[in-house]
Amino acid sequence: MNLVEPALQTATRLTHAGRKGKVHPGPVNPPIVRASTMLFPDVAALNNACGTRRVYGRHGNETTHALEQALCSAENAAGCMLTPSGLSAITTTLLALLQPGDHLLMVDTTYDPTRLFCDGLLKQIGVTTTYYDPLIGRGIAALMQKNTRVVFVESPGSLTFEIQDIPAIAAVAHAGGAVVVSDSTWATPIGWDSFDLGIDVSIHAATKYIVGHSDALMGVILTNEALHERVRNTYRQLGITIGGDDAALALRGLRTLAARLAVHRDSAQVVARWLQQQPEVAEVLYPPLEGCAGHELWKRDFKPEYACGLMGAVFRADITEQQVAALIDRTRLFGIGFSWGGYESLILPTKPSAYRSVNAGQWQTPMLRLHVGLEATEDLLADLAQGFDALRKTSEPQPARNYLKAVV
Repeated sequence: MNLVEPALQTATRLTHAGRKGKVHPGPVNPPIVRASTMLFPDVAALNNACGTRRVYGRHGNETTHALEQALCSAENAAGCMLTPSGLSAITTTLLALLQPGDHLLMVDTTYDPTRLFCDGLLKQIGVTTTYYDPLIGRGIAALMQKNTRVVFVESPGSLTFEIQDIPAIAAVAHAGGAVVVSDSTWATPIGWDSFDLGIDVSIHAATKYIVGHSDALMGVILTNEALHERVRNTYRQLGITIGGDDAALALRGLRTLAARLAVHRDSAQVVARWLQQQPEVAEVLYPPLEGCAGHELWKRDFKPEYACGLMGAVFRADITEQQVAALIDRTRLFGIGFSWGGYESLILPTKPSAYRSVNAGQWQTPMLRLHVGLEATEDLLADLAQGFDALRKTSEPQPARNYLKAVV
């Protein structure tokens, strides 16, 4: 039972949620349970356990249950399910809410593997998908069909960071009998009041900021009361589970989420402003920064104190892929790698037009995605300065490089 009072401040809830505290004195952290088989003293106890989540290890244990409770408290959700990755949380949810003959409205700026799932398995089982402009707002009403069952949002958008008008979209979706599913990874469980905005299922790649240390893969499905049993039924039938060790790592990360985000937020603001001053940069994509696209909607719907460190940069049209590669290769503190949300800074070249069907033409010049980590900001700026120096010195033609197809 979660004994945390809902009136407590966010940082306090993150510290105490999912713990029994003074009720049962003992270890600060829930023990790590590694178990498949559960034993019972007699047949009566076995029968009493049947139909509950205490009958077999696949349904969870004390460690995973503590994480579920803590996550529900963090985002004020009715129910929580843990999956092996963020993508599995998305696919499980969509399989739970859609059936052959249904229609899905999917934001065009969705995470690329989500698009592959829509165009692959969902299409194979008879679900049709329409991609829509992330900035459509109430105009999404024109795309609603009689069989539209799910409207999927992702705000900010993957790679290009558009902020969607979630309340407007949710109002239209609910009026048409559809539910709203959100990839809320950028926001984290504490960055907005997702369910108050009209979201029915909030999904996270816990791999990112929840775990926070780049050492575990995990997905999270958080639901409102109305949809919890429906989603859990599919989750249960698919046999999805995670182990106690990964749950313990995520609990550790969740405890410090508010404190870490404060550093990510402050450093990202400094880096974003610095990037704006570079003559080669046409636009910085970071909604928390005043003056950036989507800032006013972001300020309305998100919690400024919990902005994260992920952003994009768009270069001038005359900057080449080779110059961008030289910038990336020259940096030493910004690692070249997929994912984000850990303590370390990361950098990647991106080309959103490769996986867009609505607004691909808008994104034709070279771009970067940066995750600003917990390093000293002065060192990060010096590292980027080295990279831009390499970019400026690179003018000789070089063999073309293919952009990374999937950015996670």
